Amino acid sequence: MTAHSVCAVIVTYHPSARMLENMSNVLAQVQGLVVVDNGSNADELDPLRLASQTLGFHLIENGENLGIAEALNQGVRWAKSKDYPWVILFDQDSRITDGFIHQMLIAWESHPDRDRVGSVHPRYVMPDTGVEPVVRRASDGGPVTSMTSGALMPTWIFDKIGLFASEYFIDLVDCEYSLRIRAAGYLLADSRQAVLLHCSGQPKRLSFLWFSFGPSHHSVMRRYYISRNRVVVYRKYFRRFPGWTLNSMYEALRETVKCFVGERERLRKFRCFLLGTWDGLAGRMGKREGL
Repeated sequence: MTAHSVCAVIVTYHPSARMLENMSNVLAQVQGLVVVDNGSNADELDPLRLASQTLGFHLIENGENLGIAEALNQGVRWAKSKDYPWVILFDQDSRITDGFIHQMLIAWESHPDRDRVGSVHPRYVMPDTGVEPVVRRASDGGPVTSMTSGALMPTWIFDKIGLFASEYFIDLVDCEYSLRIRAAGYLLADSRQAVLLHCSGQPKRLSFLWFSFGPSHHSVMRRYYISRNRVVVYRKYFRRFPGWTLNSMYEALRETVKCFVGERERLRKFRCFLLGTWDGLAGRMGKREGL
C-alpha cells in the first residue's frame, strides 16, 4: 500500500456483459476493486461471481436494491477497512479511458491547495455524441458540483464530513455530497486530461414546433427521486449557495418541461413528480414503495 494506492468502487444493478469488460479496464489501473451489487438476479450474479474469482476483486451482494448511496457507502467502508488512501467511484455504465487514474492523480498533485481537495472529477463525454456537459465553476476554479461516477476521493474526506446520504436512495446523491464538501470548507477539482465516457439517462433528440431538445427519458421511479431530492437539496443548501440553487431550479424547470412534452408515460411521471415534490417538502426520505 502506498500513498497513491487507489481502490475502485463499482455499483451494479442488473449489469450487462459489457460491464465486465469495463471492469477489467478499471482493474488494470487501480490497486484494488470492490463491486457492490444492488439486488441483481441469480443469472446476472453468476458472471460477477466468476469474474471476482478470476480477476481478483471483492464482491458484495445485496439481496435487494439498497440505493446508490448506501451501495457506495458499503464500498467505501470496505476500502477504508483495507487502508486504501483513495477511492474512485464508478457507475456500471461509465467507461474508463487509457491513463485515466494517472491523470486524475496528476490533477490532484498539481492543485495549488491539494490538501483541501475532497474530490477530483474527470471530463465527462457522452460516448455516442462526444458532447460534454456544461461545468458551472466556483470562484476557486473547480466545479461547484459534479457527478459521483469517476470521482477520485481521499478517504479522509469521509471521516471529516461523513458518508453519502443513504436516505436519498438514488439521484442528487452526488450533488448533495459536492455541496457538503464545499460547505465544510473543502474543494472540488477536475482534470481536463482524464476522460470518462458517461451518459446520464437515455437522452434522445426530439423536435417540437420550431424547437429541438433532448429529454433525459429517466424512468418513472427515477422521476420521483429526482423531484423529491431536488426539493430536499434546495431547502438544505439555499442559504449557503443561493446562486447555485436558483440556477439549478431554473435548469430543473426546463428539464421537467422537456420530460412532460417529449417523453412517454407522461401521466405516471407527472404523478411521481407531484408525489416526489410533496415528500420532499414533508421531509419523507428513504426508499419509496409503490411507484
